Amino acid sequence: MATSIEATSKSHKLWGGRFNSGRGPAADFEALNNSIGTDFRLWPFDIELSKAWAMALYGANVLTLDECRDVEAGLDAVATRLENGERPIASDEDVHTLIDRLLHEEVGNVASKLHTGRSRNDQVATASRMWAMDAASRLDVAVRALQQVMIDQSHGLETALMPAYTHMQRAQPVSAAHWLLSHFWPLERDRVRLKTAQKTASVMPLGSGAVAGSAYPISRVLLQGSLGFSALSANSIDAVSDRDFVAELLFTCTMIGTHLSRLAEDLIIYGTSEFGFVQFGEQYSSGSSMMPQKRNPDALEIARSSGARMLGDLVALLATLKGLPSSYNKDLQDDKRALFDAVDTLLLVLPAVAGALAESSFRTDRMRAALSSAMMATDLADYLVRKGATFREAHGVIGSLVRRSEQQGTELHTLPLSEFLGAHPLFEQDVFEALSAYRSVEQREIEGGTGPASVRAQIESAQTALLKR
Repeated sequence: MATSIEATSKSHKLWGGRFNSGRGPAADFEALNNSIGTDFRLWPFDIELSKAWAMALYGANVLTLDECRDVEAGLDAVATRLENGERPIASDEDVHTLIDRLLHEEVGNVASKLHTGRSRNDQVATASRMWAMDAASRLDVAVRALQQVMIDQSHGLETALMPAYTHMQRAQPVSAAHWLLSHFWPLERDRVRLKTAQKTASVMPLGSGAVAGSAYPISRVLLQGSLGFSALSANSIDAVSDRDFVAELLFTCTMIGTHLSRLAEDLIIYGTSEFGFVQFGEQYSSGSSMMPQKRNPDALEIARSSGARMLGDLVALLATLKGLPSSYNKDLQDDKRALFDAVDTLLLVLPAVAGALAESSFRTDRMRAALSSAMMATDLADYLVRKGATFREAHGVIGSLVRRSEQQGTELHTLPLSEFLGAHPLFEQDVFEALSAYRSVEQREIEGGTGPASVRAQIESAQTALLKR
């Protein structure tokens, strides 16, 4: 190695030439300013883009071929050291300083040429975009895994009927698979958002320098191709400060968190003794330190709270961006704290929710027992419409019958035919068929409805959707 770690740790810094106090930055300033504790995880991407930059410098006649090869080999050696557990030291301000220091240890002064024509401004923007693109792919895999669990569970619930709720009041009977898949499609929209966020991130800022662009004849097109970006930034001032891609990915994370929270809320409610539709498993539940009988859906409750945390990350970033003047400002250093927190949280929550759902069992007997003939009030109104009444007229008639059954403390299907005939002359003996929950569901074969054939088609569509990357 060209220099000792001890010597480097005392002197290595990427800036400071115009400072002459000899004392260096104050310790409390460094504690505030240094970001290595947050951005250390960018090191694989910083090394990848640095290797590409070395080749670009060779193309611009800044590095000789041998120097380029030495730098690339040195960066590979740095990557190996970091993979093997090498960690930052106190003087490493950020991940770029860390890698620059280690590269000097590996190849000596030629490492000083690597920073030619670039700035930490375009460097961190590039590494962050590469990390965001990778994160979007990892999140997509985790979302798809949860969606597959939903499909697997739906196969056993196609013919099971349960109440659907509006305003948390029993509304109409639906297939239990139809209810479960109502949580599949929001996640599918999230996958579209992830793809969009990934595309937004795939614009390469490298070559923008600190603010005005590189002064060297760097081939940005070759850099773009070697690093896997889909486009080049059009303006160097915008490029170093653009964090729209972070905001979009954070918004997508927040939407996923919101959808997970709603799924968790349904499962938690349905898992109560009062409902009893869901029986939680043991691997994703916990017990009580006082009450031996308890089985608490902690994974789902944590998922429910995590949506709020991601929303906080999104709001923090947007509030930061709102007040910034153009170009790079150090405020942007906090973008990664928000982004990393949201993605890390989701990558913990998604597998836990998938596991909790996979080990849950559904009490179809309790679902069926929760159905009541009053839930077929709309079917009774439709019955009269088919006989020739207007829907408004039918609505009023059925409402009066429901009121009568409530006053008598009975269900609609227990009312005698005379009550129906007294309410409207179009009622006939077959009125009681309209009070069947299965008949109600069977009539709803419209696309996207809860009819048996429609639900089977929906499951097939869901499975097909998962095949799309």
